[in-house]
Amino acid sequence: MRLPRIAITIGDPAGVGAEIALKALADRELLSLAEWIVIGDHTALEAVQPGYRDLLAPRVRFVSPGLLDPSQPIRFGTLAAAYGLAAIHYVRVATEMCLTREADAMVTAPLNKEAVTLSGLSFSGHTEYIAELCGATDSRMLLASEKLATIHVSTHIGLQQACRLDKARIVRTIELGAEAMRLMLGREPKIGVCGLNPHAGEHNLFGFEDSAIIAPAVAAARELGYDCTGPHSPDAIFLRGVRGEFDLIVAMYHDQGHIPMKLIDFEGTVNISLGIPIVRTSVDHGTAFDIAGQGCADCRNMQAAMRMAVRMAAGRLREPAHPMRAEETR
Repeated sequence: MRLPRIAITIGDPAGVGAEIALKALADRELLSLAEWIVIGDHTALEAVQPGYRDLLAPRVRFVSPGLLDPSQPIRFGTLAAAYGLAAIHYVRVATEMCLTREADAMVTAPLNKEAVTLSGLSFSGHTEYIAELCGATDSRMLLASEKLATIHVSTHIGLQQACRLDKARIVRTIELGAEAMRLMLGREPKIGVCGLNPHAGEHNLFGFEDSAIIAPAVAAARELGYDCTGPHSPDAIFLRGVRGEFDLIVAMYHDQGHIPMKLIDFEGTVNISLGIPIVRTSVDHGTAFDIAGQGCADCRNMQAAMRMAVRMAAGRLREPAHPMRAEETR
């Protein structure tokens, strides 16, 4: 079997994306795992590593869209519409490579949502944007590490909107999470479902959503054959997961899942998009404008995202009709 081809986007040129991508690829063992394609302007890459092409050729192919003025130095840590537009273009190029099978997976470095919005585009996040490019309408975000994984019923929306739960969406979230974990574990995962309210509502004392919406969704998922229980109290379920009771936690909204996962394993947690016909992984941190351009960014999370992309892409190459392709026929 050939090596997977993995596209890497460098994210916002004013952030740490280019730095962590090049640092990650300096690891010879990781470099040997795939054919790598780095998508980002030459100007941004040269700013963090002069002579980067000579250091990484011929194992890495570089695609420079030429969106940035090479006569202008990169203004690290600066919010700029031009940088936001470039970052989103890199994502589009990588997604199209995956859709045309020029690449087997993509890894995204962080971009800045405000910078993208300044460019005039409506943008809520990588997951939603890539799903739109793929024509997928049912995407989800999975955070996965060696210690635990969490999938989110909703992500980049306001909390008030996120609390308007839907039974069918919860069931579908459980289904997508179970399919992904089956790939990683080689078996059916044990799934714990978070409640929405304190103490999962405590018999409707603190809200009705847990008993009226989440519990019926869990029951429906169990009828479909998934090993899941809940709703469980959100303040204890992640500790139970780390101790081995669950492989996957279903969080009802963004911060309910993100905060504990970043505490549990910040460097090793990878962001994975589900419900789309391509493999996409990402770091689980932002552009780090405060340290950008200083050469001190930690690339371990990027390396974890790259390894996960290789792992998932290799699985697809071995089994072209893998269940994760189901969205292509939906």
